[in-house]
Amino acid sequence: MFGNLGFGELMIILVIVLVLFGAKRIPEISASFGKGIREFKKNVNDVERSITEPEPRTESRLPAGDPVIRRETANEEVRPEPKRLI
Repeated sequence: MFGNLGFGELMIILVIVLVLFGAKRIPEISASFGKGIREFKKNVNDVERSITEPEPRTESRLPAGDPVIRRETANEEVRPEPKRLI
């Protein structure tokens, strides 16, 4: 089931959690655990997106409505994508 844990081991863990926290607190604990997992996944996705997507170029207009001028800086150098460990 979950790694090397069988049904019997999971039941023992659930009974211990029930005895330690009580029936009223288990829904609160599981809800906060779920929120934590969602927040973690959201942050991981944001970091992956910031690594893989290029930053948008900034364009500025001159005050008199002149055409758009692109400003290129040293930060916009093309770099190869870093190797992924996973």
